[in-house]
Amino acid sequence: MAAFRLAAVGDNCIDRFLPPLARSYVGGNAINVAVQLARLGHEAFYFGAVGRDSGGAKVRGRLRDNGVHVDYLREREGNTAHTDVEVTPAGDRIFVHEDFGVCAGYRPAPAEVEALQTMDHVHIGWLDDGGALRRALSQAGVSVSQDVSVNAAAADLGVTGLSIAFGSAGEDSARAERLVHDFLEGGARLAVVTRGGKGSLTSDGAAYATAGIRPVQVVDTTGAGDSFIAGFIAAHIARRPLAACLHAGRDLAALTCTHVGGFPQDPQPL
Repeated sequence: MAAFRLAAVGDNCIDRFLPPLARSYVGGNAINVAVQLARLGHEAFYFGAVGRDSGGAKVRGRLRDNGVHVDYLREREGNTAHTDVEVTPAGDRIFVHEDFGVCAGYRPAPAEVEALQTMDHVHIGWLDDGGALRRALSQAGVSVSQDVSVNAAAADLGVTGLSIAFGSAGEDSARAERLVHDFLEGGARLAVVTRGGKGSLTSDGAAYATAGIRPVQVVDTTGAGDSFIAGFIAAHIARRPLAACLHAGRDLAALTCTHVGGFPQDPQPL
């Protein structure tokens, strides 16, 4: 597979796994996508903000460890975002508390938007900008995706202009079908929806494909959806068929479920 220039923009955080694990890992939708794209052999860039604290140093370090470019990682006054996570005996994770820290209010500067316009594809994670970056990139003809499921505010939920709109429906197949319809009706060119243990589906309004899951011994599901996104994007940019894109996402998500955290890394104490 040819290497592409790919960027992820938005959230990062320190995932603080509560006892009995009592360990912390670097994560966040945009971070996990950037790292997984780099691990797939692409030239990956991360655009976002961290605090001038130990958490920010950890984020920068894990990105560098995985070959992600940190030229556009900005330091701001305030704390790096963190999420308190509980893991059930089945391996499912529960977000107990989220503090968005300096990710809240982060906006790429004009020069950074220009840099994003040079990418083969840009993925947007959690970003509370009312859709401004999505609109700017799509109007400039940039291939852009966003994980709608990580945004909660109505102002940040638009999909108009997205090359790929990603969403999650749990295991509700009817809701998944509705999301695909709504994404396409809302102006996304391609809709991709995960269905937990029931797999995933995608459609561009003409073609339609589904895929099941790849069974593995689940250790932790944190970041599995982000890995799915990275695998799908890499296959889609390489112009593989829709079913193959789902399979690429499925396989990368399954691998992520076999370890704690969104990508392999040495844990740090809380």
